[in-house]
Amino acid sequence: MIRPLLVPLVLGTTLALAAAQEKKPADPLDGPPFVTAKAWAIGDGKTGELLWGFESATPRPIASTTKIMTAWIVLQLAARDARVLDEVVTFSERADRTIGSTAGVRAGEKLSVRELLYGLLLPSGNDAAVALAEHFGERFRPADEKTDPVERFVAEMNRRAQALNLKETKYVDPNGLGANHASARDLLRLTWTALQDPLFGKYVQTRVHRCTVTQPDGTPREITWRNTNQLLDIEGYDGVKTGTTSAAGACLVSSGRRGNDHLLVVVLGATSPDARYVDTRNLFRWAWLQRGHKPAAPARGSTNPE
Repeated sequence: MIRPLLVPLVLGTTLALAAAQEKKPADPLDGPPFVTAKAWAIGDGKTGELLWGFESATPRPIASTTKIMTAWIVLQLAARDARVLDEVVTFSERADRTIGSTAGVRAGEKLSVRELLYGLLLPSGNDAAVALAEHFGERFRPADEKTDPVERFVAEMNRRAQALNLKETKYVDPNGLGANHASARDLLRLTWTALQDPLFGKYVQTRVHRCTVTQPDGTPREITWRNTNQLLDIEGYDGVKTGTTSAAGACLVSSGRRGNDHLLVVVLGATSPDARYVDTRNLFRWAWLQRGHKPAAPARGSTNPE
């Protein structure tokens, strides 16, 4: 009585296995390279125009690429009054306790805004972002009657995003530890805007910077900051900002130049820090070819390996 039931059971198992073993279509030979990133955008570095993208309008967590906006707001103040860069920031306990990537400045230590921007953009100091927001926040009008300087600074970040028509962008903090999100195309537009300020470009292409802070007892202490962007070790790349959290994955906003050509590439949600660099380099290489750049001719006398 049981034996007839085995036939449909075996048949169903066989069909399920066959379905599982069906192959996907062959990879196409045209189109951009395969990447691990969940979203990306490529733009013209001279105009800011979006050229190519994948899920480029989808809001995603952006981690420390948030600091592009944080730095740009401070540099906008400095563009109106250069003395802003020489203002002295006294690091607070609140800034010092900030978790994650750090500039390594301690509570009570003092340094200029000019120097602290390096601590924000090179080692991606979450503490530096809080310190800058505390220092400048009271200069901006509050949102919803909030008087905390960091919240006021974040409100200004959102106002600037709205003014730039960054429709998929929302900030909740100045460093990216929280649920900040943006689309790849929004980050592209913001980065292009920030790079119109030569000082921003100078900061984000700096590989190493040494700074002297003043300790509470008045004695100096030296800090060395190294840029987290490993693409700066390769000729042709000159910025811009990394970002990594468990929610965002590995993110990278990059600037690259070849001759007089300039491209910006945004990669969001890559599977690992290493993958974001591979993704970015592959997208740049593909984009350069689309722009008419030719591969370099092999060295004379060289042979291809078999």
